[in-house]
Amino acid sequence: MLMKIFPFLGWFRNYSLGALRIDAISGLTVALVLIPQSMAYAQLAGLPAYYGLYASFLPPMIASLFGSSRQLATGPVAVVSLMTSASLEPLATAGSEGYIVYAILLALMVGLFQFALGLLRLGLVVNFLSHPVVNGFTNAAALIIASSQLSKMFGVYVDKAHHHYETIWRVILAAFHYTHWPTLLMGALAFAIMYGLKRISPKFPNVLAAVAITTIISWATGFDHNVHVDLSAINSPDAREAVINFNRVVTTLPALAEERTRAGKELEKAKKTGRQESILKAKHHLDMVAIKIEQLKFDTHIFRKEIREFLFKGVEQEDGTLKFYLPEDMPANA
Repeated sequence: MLMKIFPFLGWFRNYSLGALRIDAISGLTVALVLIPQSMAYAQLAGLPAYYGLYASFLPPMIASLFGSSRQLATGPVAVVSLMTSASLEPLATAGSEGYIVYAILLALMVGLFQFALGLLRLGLVVNFLSHPVVNGFTNAAALIIASSQLSKMFGVYVDKAHHHYETIWRVILAAFHYTHWPTLLMGALAFAIMYGLKRISPKFPNVLAAVAITTIISWATGFDHNVHVDLSAINSPDAREAVINFNRVVTTLPALAEERTRAGKELEKAKKTGRQESILKAKHHLDMVAIKIEQLKFDTHIFRKEIREFLFKGVEQEDGTLKFYLPEDMPANA
């Protein structure tokens, strides 16, 4: 009985050092590919990248203990990440604290639903889905997932639009003006490694090699060169004003997201009373908050676009600090 509940207890009977060595190599291989992949999936779901590490660690470990399989991979999935983002974006701002809470709650509810389906042997329900529907869904998801990574490939950041094609158009415009060439070269190198190794030796783990090589290069070259400076170090009143406006809008969005949640609860309460006046009033409040959020998102896009148009050059001061000037405002002795 205990073996049925905890099947992994039976592994230790015939376990050997040879099996341990193979498992260690397999675990290392999966980890090297799964870690960057899961971080990308977390961003696709609208979550901070490090949440992908949690999803890549716990689910595979637990699933391998209770239902190991040579054919089934367990962990973050691109389609689920995409559907998570599509489901939660109307409720909260992506990446916010409320959004993360909703994502955790959604994962718990989906897990309970899947557990119930398995317990009741209802997997046969999938057989009622026609192949054209499944193929259309997976192909569309593949196109959206692949195209959503274009901004990472060019090293640019854009705000999401209402439609995916509009977001891609924003990426193209941003890439035309602000492509980060080291990022693009790193991505091209990864593609070249995968394509070249697949042509030379199809059995060689080309994805693993691309991840390992680019990771080592990033570490050796100090690829991440983010610099945090005080606003006073920017010698441009227009740029400082744009940053202040951007920060004001960004800090206002979480409060409005919470207000939208409260407005949604008020609408549900009003529906239970059945009074049309209360329902219309609550719905009007919810719609007004939603309009404000959309306007602020648009303002965020405009301010971010304005900020990205500023190109600065750093000039070292006598005290060793850097002051940033626009090219036309550079001091004569710089």
